[in-house]
Amino acid sequence: MRRPFLNEDHEMYRKSLRKYIEKEVLPYYEQWEEDKQVPHSYWRQLGEQGFICPWVDEKYGGINADFGYSVVLAEELEKVCTGISGPSLHADIIVPYIDTFGSEEQKQKWLPRCVTGEIISSVAMTEPGTGSDLAAIKTTAVRDGDHYIINGEKTFISNGYTTNFVVLVCKTDINANPAHKGISLIIIDAVDQEVPGFKKGKKLRKVGQNAADTAELIFEDVRVPVDNLLGEEGKGFYYLMEKLQQERLMVAIGSMTAAERMLEITIDYVKQRKAFGKSISQFQNTQFKIAEMATEIEIGRTFVDNLIVKHMAGENVVNEVSMAKWWVTEMAKKVAANCMQLHGGYGYMEEYEIARRYRDIPISSIYAGTNEIMKIIIAKNLGL
Repeated sequence: MRRPFLNEDHEMYRKSLRKYIEKEVLPYYEQWEEDKQVPHSYWRQLGEQGFICPWVDEKYGGINADFGYSVVLAEELEKVCTGISGPSLHADIIVPYIDTFGSEEQKQKWLPRCVTGEIISSVAMTEPGTGSDLAAIKTTAVRDGDHYIINGEKTFISNGYTTNFVVLVCKTDINANPAHKGISLIIIDAVDQEVPGFKKGKKLRKVGQNAADTAELIFEDVRVPVDNLLGEEGKGFYYLMEKLQQERLMVAIGSMTAAERMLEITIDYVKQRKAFGKSISQFQNTQFKIAEMATEIEIGRTFVDNLIVKHMAGENVVNEVSMAKWWVTEMAKKVAANCMQLHGGYGYMEEYEIARRYRDIPISSIYAGTNEIMKIIIAKNLGL
């Protein structure tokens, strides 16, 4: 289908990225899945070839590219394996916090290194026991002269084991009422040196997305310069809410791509697989299942691409993005189950891609705000 936000330049970028992936990623990503992380060289290579953060301003090393390039990056990485999508998370969910809320000094200090892949960023929101209740976080940053002293623990942090740059969500005012007004964002910069008191827990063992390293982050009397405060004290919650539209749109984009890929490999499989003297693609049940999935995927693609156009135009589509995030991720989970069923027993074998896809996709309905939270947002915006 025609995608109005993509032009010849985007497709040249896609072609170049795909060529890099075929040479430097496809031969190794299965090993990365076993290692439970991607190597730093992967980030550096992407950065050196201009694939990370091309939207950043030229004076910080980018090319002022539009959001269409972010879509292409997310799609091409997802086509290989959800677990290698850390650079997309970095480029289009985390780095925008620096670009939008950072001071000029902070931008000059960090954005160029974000573009080159030298910085591996993470955003540390979730804590043990808090889940989606961001206002209930307990990590504190207490002012001590020209520094903050930070104490607390974060969990389920994507890029957490390899990260050297953390956008930390913490409380600078534990007495704020309401509580979310005490939340601030502070940068933990460990790119060039160790930060005393900042520790990483072991890699967390997950059901899927194995190459995407996930870890706990621990802060014990960590001293951070006040200059590392992002924006203003007490505005962190509002900064997070402002950026969640793009974050949830990125989840919908990745889940759409995964659904399309699962249908593609399943169509190929059912054409080749024989049963009772003919390919299983000739059975009516198979045809009906494929037709149903293809229809839902087409509906989802039309909706998501329309939201991308609106997002690129600067429109507020928080409600529609919430709809897309929950509906597309649930659709992708259903596609994964149906595609595995059509693969039969082979679908349960690790050497078949659908097995990995089946275990990679469920988390999409949980991160970036659970689908239950998405429905609460929608209901609220409907006046309920």
